[in-house]
Amino acid sequence: MHAFFQIAAYVIIAYMLFSSLSYLLLFLLAFRKVKREDKLDRRESTEDFLGNQNTYPVSILVPAYNEEVGVVSTVRSLLALEYPEKEVIVIDDGSKDQTSERMIEAFNMKQIPFAVRTHIETAEITAIYQSTVFPYIRLIKKANGGKADALNAGVNLSSYPYFCAIDGDSILENDGLLKTMKPIIESDGQIIVTGGSVRIANGSTISRSKVEIIDLPKNPVVLMQIVEYFRAFLIGRLALSHLNILLIVSGAFGVFNKERVIQAGGYNKNTVGEDMELVVRLHRLLREEKSKQRIEYIPDPVCWTEAPESLEVLRSQRIRWQRGLFETLWSHKKMMLNPKYGAIGLVSMPYFLFVELLGAVFEFTGYFIIFGGFFFSLVDPNTAGVLFLVTIFYGSLISALAVLLEELTLHKYPKASHLARLYFWALTEAFWYRPLMVLWRVQGIFAAFQKKAHWGDMKRKGISS
Repeated sequence: MHAFFQIAAYVIIAYMLFSSLSYLLLFLLAFRKVKREDKLDRRESTEDFLGNQNTYPVSILVPAYNEEVGVVSTVRSLLALEYPEKEVIVIDDGSKDQTSERMIEAFNMKQIPFAVRTHIETAEITAIYQSTVFPYIRLIKKANGGKADALNAGVNLSSYPYFCAIDGDSILENDGLLKTMKPIIESDGQIIVTGGSVRIANGSTISRSKVEIIDLPKNPVVLMQIVEYFRAFLIGRLALSHLNILLIVSGAFGVFNKERVIQAGGYNKNTVGEDMELVVRLHRLLREEKSKQRIEYIPDPVCWTEAPESLEVLRSQRIRWQRGLFETLWSHKKMMLNPKYGAIGLVSMPYFLFVELLGAVFEFTGYFIIFGGFFFSLVDPNTAGVLFLVTIFYGSLISALAVLLEELTLHKYPKASHLARLYFWALTEAFWYRPLMVLWRVQGIFAAFQKKAHWGDMKRKGISS
């Protein structure tokens, strides 16, 4: 038995080192891209696109389920967007609260007759409202069908060739949509999907649907999520996008070519990870067509969202995310290690399987061996000590590098004390936060074998006054 655990410890150490090297490689790729772009003028004006006839009009889709606290603030932030032609469509997916009533009252909306172009099958639409103050704002009321179904209803009723999907608890910066659409416009449509950075708004002062003062929250659980978002967006997505093998655009904020999405069949209603699954399916479609079109991540445009403040809600969110990852990889398993799909099949799919999905299983086993090594002599104490140090390196130091990339790219947190606090909490990650994430991610894998999928409730405080 001792020999078995000793061998298992060596396997876990090797895996942790491999994963750490993978993250370091991604960091170097992201850092290289950041330094190259740093030579360009970050303040390059986008004003030319405001009056440019080639600036594609965009439909902004806001799926909402029980979002009475934040949906009006989100729509008000969309009104302030610097973009020449847009429409805003809020889809109330059978909310049990006052989501629709808040929208109708805030924007003086009236019910209008409608006919649905059914590009994608959805649950029944019961009513459509239009603002009498801002005619380009509409509200769709429909039977509950889940977030993917709500987005599909929005796609069906949208008027424009591109749509932006944004969560009902999120706020876009004024130039966020313009900056996200800029690479699509400049590529003459060769880029079919773009996604921007998502930042956590908890702790910041947001009034009149605009970020007035950027600050950090006091809650350590939220602080660690800020660091985690840095790692996911600035290391993972920036590097993978550079290689054109990005498999996920945040469900909180992404822009899509509508024709391509309809061609791919719309959002999948049978997964809780509908955002990632659609991006993978679009990659699959492009590879099978041998198309040169791309999917790209843009680090500069920022969408502010509300993060869970309680461990209970955070647990539910992370289990759902991990389940969505499992379901997506399983749905597209034929792409795994398949040369037909190029670097997507040979690099990106295996990375998400072995590092992002199964990494939780390896880490969970590693914690068990560390605990058993120190207290029950299951392995040699020196081996347990090495595994402990590797675990700290794997979690905390990589997160600290992500904080560094934030400073090099967006500079969103203006005070030196902000970065000092974030560095401190990043270095504590392996001792309390990461073990919780690992446990919940393992639970998410088991949850993938359950049948029922739902939005996942989150208690909102609201991020704007």
